[in-house]
Amino acid sequence: MADIFKPANPAEVLDVVAGAVAEEAPLEIVGGGSKRALGRPVEADHGLDLSGLAGVDLYEPAELVMTAQPGTALAEIEATLAEQNQQLAFEPPDLGPLLGGPAGAGTIGGVFACNLAGPRRVKSGAARDHFLGLEAVTGRGEAIAAGGRVVKNVTGYDLCKLIAGAYGTLVAMTQITFKVMPAPEKTRTVLVFGLDDGSANAAMTEAQSSPEEVSAAAYLPEKIAARISVDYVSGAGASVTALRIEGPAPSVEQRCKSLRERLGPYGPLEELHGHNSNILWRSVGDAAPFANRPGRSIWRLSTTPTAGADVTARIAGETQADYFHDWGGGLIWLSLDEPHETLVRAALAEAGGHATLIVADEDQRRKLDVFEPQIPGVKALTARVKDSFDPKRILNPGRMYAGV
Repeated sequence: MADIFKPANPAEVLDVVAGAVAEEAPLEIVGGGSKRALGRPVEADHGLDLSGLAGVDLYEPAELVMTAQPGTALAEIEATLAEQNQQLAFEPPDLGPLLGGPAGAGTIGGVFACNLAGPRRVKSGAARDHFLGLEAVTGRGEAIAAGGRVVKNVTGYDLCKLIAGAYGTLVAMTQITFKVMPAPEKTRTVLVFGLDDGSANAAMTEAQSSPEEVSAAAYLPEKIAARISVDYVSGAGASVTALRIEGPAPSVEQRCKSLRERLGPYGPLEELHGHNSNILWRSVGDAAPFANRPGRSIWRLSTTPTAGADVTARIAGETQADYFHDWGGGLIWLSLDEPHETLVRAALAEAGGHATLIVADEDQRRKLDVFEPQIPGVKALTARVKDSFDPKRILNPGRMYAGV
């Protein structure tokens, strides 16, 4: 890369982008760099490093709101919240090790740019649902602000929802405001052992439809469960279906008891307390069982929860596949010896859903559809949105789709 610009403040970001627009010189936007291998290789010779824009600008625990600069480490955000017994309710994952990098390198800007959420997504929503406001620089070289510090401040078009999940292709963020939530007083996880894909899906569906308010539901086949660093899970010698319950201590105890009674007919049960529950769900959210396994292609599939077992059966029936289910069966992490894109997309076409190629070598990410291929109408709309924010294709061009 010819030049890497590292601005120290929003004014310098504006200067860099405006200069790039004038010279029609595309920029690759990076923060901590932990997700640089996520998506297609960016078609740019220059870099815009936002790691110099770091720090918490505002935190009001009583108002459940925080404002931070995009280069602020996610670990710093979470530590600051933990001091007030608060958290990011959407449970953002750390994908650094999965993508071949170190743990703990992610930034809050990367979380919202990629719209990342973990196991609690089924209860608390995605990152974009907690994104209240931002300041940013568009690909036109213009500074903008959107949203505010509370949800009711958002009127008209909610640009935060558009920016979240755009992977830095529309704006370079310079400040982010987001909701935070109280951390649960107590956490427990009910484990059911020995289920196959279909019966696990039935158990998760029943649990999530119950009054017990399950905040996460995952199915780990035996091979995957053995890679989790919790003895009750790794030593089970069987598949593990996990259901998490959180909240006030008396409520959690009663709901766990009721859930165990409800799931008793499915098979042997066990219960994890807080520490081991946190390890388990962090591993699930980070896709830790698939980290540090060179040569594997990793997909993230989203489908209806009731279709998850059929999708994995179709793919595993035609190739050597490792997989596990999160989000009650609606999210499938899939590891293959090569991308097998045609097979993966065909399996999802029958069930409904979309697939993202998370891990592959650079050449494969350049040639294949990393994100779900767009139908003509959506493709045209995507191009018009890009034209509105970045007509000269200055910001992260090609990261999601070639030429956009």
